[in-house]
Amino acid sequence: MESVTEILIRSRDRDESARDALFSRLYDELARVARSQLGRRDGTLETAGLINETYIRVVDQGRVGWEDRSHFFAYAARAMRHVLVDRARRRTAQKRGGGQRAVTFTERAGLSEDEPESILELDEALEALSRTDPRLTQVVELRFFGGLTEEDAAQVLGVSARTVRRDWFKAKALLHEALTRANDE
Repeated sequence: MESVTEILIRSRDRDESARDALFSRLYDELARVARSQLGRRDGTLETAGLINETYIRVVDQGRVGWEDRSHFFAYAARAMRHVLVDRARRRTAQKRGGGQRAVTFTERAGLSEDEPESILELDEALEALSRTDPRLTQVVELRFFGGLTEEDAAQVLGVSARTVRRDWFKAKALLHEALTRANDE
């Protein structure tokens, strides 16, 4: 059986069969991450839609030189974040209104498409964080949006797992503070 890394290398060369094999091989993992992001266990249609939109964005970037499974999931995590944010923007553009709601950030927090404001608030907090410490934002994308372990995130970032753990705790605290402050205003 061909490894994910071998499939990724073939997909870089615009091999359509490799892209199909990659999608089939990684679908279950992408589904797990998508379900956790949507905060639902039975939202099959929503999960499938999120996976498909994410995958389309990843495949459209075929020129990306994925090195391995972790690198692919890092890219997919960023794409999933952008899919969720784009969907939230569309939904809030349709709604325009609503009251303020307390938003907190925890590693187990699921993002519900029924609450697009929470996704947008998290994205704004991440954008602000990226201006002061881009690596913290990368850690959040890898761990929260991508579902990567500390070890996988460390491999993608080229740092130790201990550094990722420290960055993860720091990022969660800073995001919690930013989201709390935004809701108090």
